[in-house]
Order: sequence, then structure tokens, then C-alpha cells
Amino acid sequence: MARRISLAHLTVLSLAPPEMIETAHATGYDAVGLRLIAVTPTTPGYPLMSDPAMLRETKAALGRTGIAVNDIEFVRITPELDVRSLEPLLATGADLGARHLITAPYDEDLGRLADKLAAIADLAQPYRIMPLLEFFPWAFVPNFAGAKDLVAATRRDNVGILFDVLHFSRTGGSIQQLVSTPARLLPFVHLCDAPAAMPATMEAMLHTARCDRLPPGQGGLDLLPILSALPADCPLGIEVPMEVLTGEIGPQAVARRCRQATDRLLQTWAGMSADRA
Repeated sequence: MARRISLAHLTVLSLAPPEMIETAHATGYDAVGLRLIAVTPTTPGYPLMSDPAMLRETKAALGRTGIAVNDIEFVRITPELDVRSLEPLLATGADLGARHLITAPYDEDLGRLADKLAAIADLAQPYRIMPLLEFFPWAFVPNFAGAKDLVAATRRDNVGILFDVLHFSRTGGSIQQLVSTPARLLPFVHLCDAPAAMPATMEAMLHTARCDRLPPGQGGLDLLPILSALPADCPLGIEVPMEVLTGEIGPQAVARRCRQATDRLLQTWAGMSADRA
């Protein structure tokens, strides 16, 4: 099976969904991840569930290009979250053909967090959308081991983990953790690169994650062992925000650069795998 390569919205966040889809098609991607809920007050989200005109334009772009929607984002699971309020988001995601919903752990009560994630899974099941919990060094589930424990605590089969190589690397994740994880828990991963050196502060870590990553294979993260530990056909979401470069050359050129870098990395990985066979 060919590996699906998806363009994550954070890579080209200034583009509304219709234009993003056209960009993904023009630069060689198979799918997109759409940010329908803003993550911060200063960055955009595109609430297609309350914008019928843009939803129609988005569906038309999908039809013209053949691009698929891999995932929708971004739900912060907070103590105040009313899970039932997510139904329009899920219905819109299903209408677009999305497979996954990205969620994030912003509740220090891990029992309540697990219960809410389970409730999201129950709400999402009729829409055939799988919620994924993303872990971050600055959140209440800061690492891969914590994410596995939290997902297990939901006691739901339709919940997984969004594995981002940057967060995995920055929180001391091990290849053995990946090898021992059932493939169903990792339906796709976010791929990028970054300098090998750990940022000195949490503020610097946040800046790298949200604004200043590098294309795959162009930084210091040890990506080849991670690829080797994943199923060979595991889909990749290319999440590489580069604000300064985007301002210089534009989002389409950035998307193309990231796609080309991904191809080179995968060719290197394939050659390494063939040598070992």
C-alpha cells in the first residue's frame, strides 16, 4: 500500500481550506489536515461548521483535486469543555471525509480528562471519526508514555495517539516505546525536523513547535529510526510551520519544499531498509 502524505494546516496556516487544498494538490500531497478550531487567539482557525459558503468551496476543491481530508483539529479538552458541543464539528468532518479528530490534554485531572476523551470517542463513533490525543511537553499529558496511559484509561477501541516526532524527541521518547505500541494506536504521525539541541526554555520550545520547524531530514532529529519503528505504510502528516520563510517565499513554496524534503528522506529510509534486508 502506498504511504499517504498529508499537508498539515499549520504548515500553511494563512491559507483558508479551499486554497490550502489547491496548494496541497499543486505540490504533490495526497491529503490535508484542516484546522477548523483556532489553537491560540492570534492564529486562525476556519470554522467550516458555521460557514456554509466556505464549506461548499472546500468540498468543491476536494472534488476538483481528488485530495482527501485526513484529519480535523483542534479540540482542547479542558474542564469546561461540553463534549456535546462538538457534534457540528464532527458532522462537518464526516461530510468532508475526515478520518481523525485531533485533541489535546488541557485538564490536570487525568481521570476527568480520560472520561471526556471517552465521551468524545462515543460521540465520534457514528461519524466514523477516530479521536487522537496529542501530547506536548507543556500540557498535562507531556509525553508518549503518558498518552498511552491516558488512551488506555478511556477503555475505548476508537481512540488513538497523535504522534508528533518533535514532541516525541523533545520528551525523551524511545524507539522501544514505538515498537511495543499497537499500530492501531498510531493511525498517522506528524513529521517535521528541528535542531537537535533542546530549547533552553519552555517559551523557546513553544516557538519552535508553532513557528519555526524544519523540513524532514534538514535538522537534527533522529528520524530514520522512528520511520523504521513505524508500519511501512503509516500515513505522514507534514507539519512544518516556518513563519519567516513563509513570509519570504509564500506558503505554496514552503509546502513544495517540505514535500520534496519528505521524498528525499523516504528515499534514504527505503535505501537503508533495503540494505538491511
